[in-house]
Amino acid sequence: MGLASAVLVGALLAGAAQAATPVKEVRAWREANEKAVVADFIKMLAMPNVATNVADIEKNADYLTGLLKARGFTAEKLYAEPDTPPSVFGELKTKGARRTVVFYAHYDGQPIAQKGWLNDPFQPTMRTALPEAKAVDWQAGAGPLDPEWRLFGRSAGDDKVSVQALLSAMDALKAAGRKPSVNIKVLWEGEEEQGSPHFAALVNRHRETLKTDLIIMGDGPVHQSGRQQLNFGNRGIVGFKTTVYGPIRPLHDGHYGSWAPSPTVMIANLVMSLRDEDGRILVPGIYDDVQPVSPAEKAALAALPDVETGLKRNLAIGRNVGGPRLVDGYMTTTLNVRAIHGGDTGPDAANAIATEADASFDIRLAAGQTPERVKKAVEAHLAAQGWTLVRETPDAATRGAHPRVLKIEWDQGGSRATRSAVDSPPAMAVAAAIERTVGYPPIKIPTVGASSGMVEVVDALQAPMVGVSIANFDNNQHAVNENLKLDALWRGIEIYAALLSDMSW
Repeated sequence: MGLASAVLVGALLAGAAQAATPVKEVRAWREANEKAVVADFIKMLAMPNVATNVADIEKNADYLTGLLKARGFTAEKLYAEPDTPPSVFGELKTKGARRTVVFYAHYDGQPIAQKGWLNDPFQPTMRTALPEAKAVDWQAGAGPLDPEWRLFGRSAGDDKVSVQALLSAMDALKAAGRKPSVNIKVLWEGEEEQGSPHFAALVNRHRETLKTDLIIMGDGPVHQSGRQQLNFGNRGIVGFKTTVYGPIRPLHDGHYGSWAPSPTVMIANLVMSLRDEDGRILVPGIYDDVQPVSPAEKAALAALPDVETGLKRNLAIGRNVGGPRLVDGYMTTTLNVRAIHGGDTGPDAANAIATEADASFDIRLAAGQTPERVKKAVEAHLAAQGWTLVRETPDAATRGAHPRVLKIEWDQGGSRATRSAVDSPPAMAVAAAIERTVGYPPIKIPTVGASSGMVEVVDALQAPMVGVSIANFDNNQHAVNENLKLDALWRGIEIYAALLSDMSW
């Protein structure tokens, strides 16, 4: 082929790709329907969805099932067993489509008892850009909504935004007369925020129903640079609480402080026996099963932009722990100290030796590790440190018979990590569709730092996974004043429209 012919073919292919991209039509629809989209999203966010309240989860599931049916999906609730939180399943087939894609998100949310909410977490409120965050009347005026405004409410960023983005994308495509290019299956989980304890059983029970060629995992924030990112896995997780014991009753610390063991000191030493100040886990063998980083993953990591300098400034931290780059830690294991408690402070403080102290931990697992092996390694390490491990609150006889008694309670649930290839044909198709939408190659991260039950889906369905993030990186997920920037929702609608109608391999 001559140069002129090659240029012509390239131009034709570029034109065809541009014609296939629905971004202009979807954007035009969104600009004409911004307030309706926000109103729908607020209605969804106003539904209480704390993961431990199954009755509220059921109400959410019924509502979402109805939204899918209104858009032509067959839809139902799936259960692992009775009296467990349901997942919402929907399916929409397209004549002539050769591939099937499962779109995953979770609609349950974190607890809401944190202090400092600017508004009731289930009364979503539009606010101006940070740091002012002033409540605004988004319904007033006839012009477009400010894309820098943020909607404050539980699950705004984690993870009902992905649900809303897909639903609005379907509406936009229908208005434009565009059909999906893939068969669509929706799987929206209702117990992700409590560790997905029944999700593995649910997926395996409904394996044939969920059969697919690709899983799009719609959870998590975009890259800290603000650029759209893809990820190909997430870490696993196990969590546990430890309680240590001192005297059977509080003791005057002047009379007994130099003689009776202090549980607050004991719990501090226990914490430092598990990890050092720089984040290195001190449990022997815990890193042994970590899966090596592949050449393709190394190349993706090397291409990431610097965000650490800005993060240190924004977070007001003078140093970091672990490696110099944030993402380096995602490829290995992390032990986090969630909380430490011993004695009292403030007006309740007393010059006394407490009777017990406790600490709570979570361990983020890398690919290759299993919760079972990590638990065994942790318990073996603690026993080697001289702790007598018990599962129930010890009685006085047990406390008196051993110098160091430790109650260990493992969290319900837990999961392994999952990692799919960054250069598989489905992954490349996702990246190409998003690049045509946002106008630049998306950032690729082999593994994100968060955890989910996606490994159960990947293993059961034997399909690759690509994570497509939507929420702004500073959305305060899992925390007080969770929020979503409107620009993130607008971009998410366009991206989901591309994944639905402009993807093939």
